[in-house]
Amino acid sequence: MIAPHILFEDNHLLVVEKPENLPVQADASGDIDLLSVCKAYIKETYHKPGEAYLGLVHRLDRPVGGVTVFAKTSKAAARLTAQFKDRTAHKRYVAIVDGIAPAHGECVDWLKKDESTNTTRVVNEGTEGAKKAILRYRTIARENGTSLLDIELLTGRPHQIRVQLSSRNLPLVGDMRYHPNAKPGTQIRLWSYMLTVKHPTLSEPMTFYSLPKWHEYPAAIRVLPAHDVCSGVYFDDGMLVVDKNAGAEVEGELLGELSALFDPLYPVHRLDANTEGLVCFARTEAMRDTLSDAFYRHETQKIYHAVVVGRPKDGAYTHFAKKDADAAYMRLCRETDPDALRMELSLRVLETKRDLSLCEIRLYTGRTHQIRVQLAALGTPVLGDDKYGDRDANKRYKRRRQALLAKKLTVLGKTFESTKELNWNDFTEEKR
Repeated sequence: MIAPHILFEDNHLLVVEKPENLPVQADASGDIDLLSVCKAYIKETYHKPGEAYLGLVHRLDRPVGGVTVFAKTSKAAARLTAQFKDRTAHKRYVAIVDGIAPAHGECVDWLKKDESTNTTRVVNEGTEGAKKAILRYRTIARENGTSLLDIELLTGRPHQIRVQLSSRNLPLVGDMRYHPNAKPGTQIRLWSYMLTVKHPTLSEPMTFYSLPKWHEYPAAIRVLPAHDVCSGVYFDDGMLVVDKNAGAEVEGELLGELSALFDPLYPVHRLDANTEGLVCFARTEAMRDTLSDAFYRHETQKIYHAVVVGRPKDGAYTHFAKKDADAAYMRLCRETDPDALRMELSLRVLETKRDLSLCEIRLYTGRTHQIRVQLAALGTPVLGDDKYGDRDANKRYKRRRQALLAKKLTVLGKTFESTKELNWNDFTEEKR
């Protein structure tokens, strides 16, 4: 009998990591199952007479591994089952799919299970026996024609993730059932990496993580527990690069979440909290000095995408500004003014719609709020910028956060690119 990999245990809960290809409960195969393994563990550990009680409150497909919770009492089982039924239990999965997935998406389908073949398919709404299925995903990395997806499951239908993504030409790598070109013997790349439930007696939310040991996408997988603030792009012994979410302070929440995964960790450059995209950290003091020097000497290359109000002209631009530390504001000034800071960038318009433009911006200096200040000086402020921008336009488009993305970063000879995109659908329709 194998020993369970225990993530958490108390008098009410047993949270374990389900191995791949192990059924959660006994099935027609007669193979050993996780429920029996955990019952045997409880019986042996606590010297239980007879068969130990353990409540099964949710399931994972046999080939899928990850976080699984069992109830150690009937009261806990009833309360946990209710959480999964009313969708207050939250589950996140990580998957590798064949194909280039969009930056993010929502899948809403009607699914029907064929009991005779143990398969599920997408059907039309109103089909007898069909159930609604919803999931959301974001693409956190891409390589070699595959995409790594962070998936939030909003319903719990049989084979839901596998069927919904396959129906969109994004079949899971190694899925022998729903991938028409899956290679025999390949392990399915689907893993339940996070589960949040309320404790059945304390009513406090508890979150558990389990990460797959896949050889693909090591940085993105390592950083999954920090999914609220970023996704992982690259790491080695000296450096960590992440794709920051908008709203996260680099030296606040972002550093705090990442320091729990990488210790020590040193910030070497910054993004405004409301700017999303690539951020670099050092993992050693020596690398901190090396990277800090590279950023200070502008030996890095930084490319941003921005949605701006108006039609800027392609070209290179230089401005001068002074920093008002008390007001956290950069004020334009003359080159000859004391303490004037030179700001240089070039821009290229990629696309225009209505009164907005999507621009690619290359930075040659690294001043506080530089892109926002310079684009405002050109009369084409960044959409959503409340400090330097066009507040009427921000209200028209209901944009409360600047549409600014640190898209590419080249440092120490390595180039990284964010999987995030400034989606036109978020900006081109005024919301009345």
